[in-house]
Amino acid sequence: MKLIIGAASAPASPQAKTVTVDEDSAGQRLDNFLIRHLKGVPKTHVYRIIRSGEVRVNKGRAAADTRVQTGDMVRLPPVRTSEAAALKLERPAPARDFPILYEDEHVLAIDKPAGVAVHGGSGVSFGVIEQMRQARPAAKFLELVHRLDRDTSGILLVAKKRSALTHLQDQFRERETGKTYLALVPGTWPANKKVIDVPLHKYLQADGERRVKVVGKDDPDGMRSITLVKVQRALVGAGASAGPGFSLLEVTIKTGRTHQIRVHLASQGHAIAGDDKYGDFELNKLLNKIGLKRMFLHAWRLRFAHPLSGLEINLESSLPPELADFVEGG
Repeated sequence: MKLIIGAASAPASPQAKTVTVDEDSAGQRLDNFLIRHLKGVPKTHVYRIIRSGEVRVNKGRAAADTRVQTGDMVRLPPVRTSEAAALKLERPAPARDFPILYEDEHVLAIDKPAGVAVHGGSGVSFGVIEQMRQARPAAKFLELVHRLDRDTSGILLVAKKRSALTHLQDQFRERETGKTYLALVPGTWPANKKVIDVPLHKYLQADGERRVKVVGKDDPDGMRSITLVKVQRALVGAGASAGPGFSLLEVTIKTGRTHQIRVHLASQGHAIAGDDKYGDFELNKLLNKIGLKRMFLHAWRLRFAHPLSGLEINLESSLPPELADFVEGG
């Protein structure tokens, strides 16, 4: 008997495709637009194909911060996703409601807890926005207006209409909003350090993790970054009377760079307590033992103009219990 074994058919190679930007995506940054369309593709790869020119907008190269507009033709190069990533994406994010500080038909503000990413990506399968969409299935539109680091708690704005998103993001970009954080740093903050005006440069480590560093004012890769610092109170023997004294700072950012507050404060020799990227690792171990198990950075106050009425909205989020308890000495 003759046995004939047929050659297995090779899987079809992924092909480039072109996507037309619709009204709901108009105004989005190109990197965010791609992250939503290339599900399961690591962010590091998304930025790589943008830099290489494989992504095209209306047949031309474009930068990651390019704002796509309705009708734009975006070329998506062929990319492969792992089966594990594909399976993970098939599972919807769990529905979750977050404490609401303000809401109307245009915008809502939530009190984000620490330890929750604002969106999925970079090894995180889902974040605040995906959970909110599951919790509000009738909502036609929910998009993040801005971002907070995963380990930062506090005020986070979400737009409920495309027009509100565009208007609010314009305010953030033009520095027309007021954003003030509470940060705890070891030691006594210098009274003459009220303004930090030092350029920052964002880069990727070998493992793909993003980091930020201060650079000289003449560095071509540096982005001007301005942080205002005010001492709210000095704390002696905070945290069950262990460790050094601390300064509780009110930090207002005039520019919204990645990790801006964390890197600016660390550059002055006063890294944020509990910061696992730019902080004092030995001090963090001690603080963990005496009750501070997260980074002490909280988005405390936010001022913006309402996207429809133009009226000024002022929001405030109280320190969460784990931070308030540490400040008061446990």
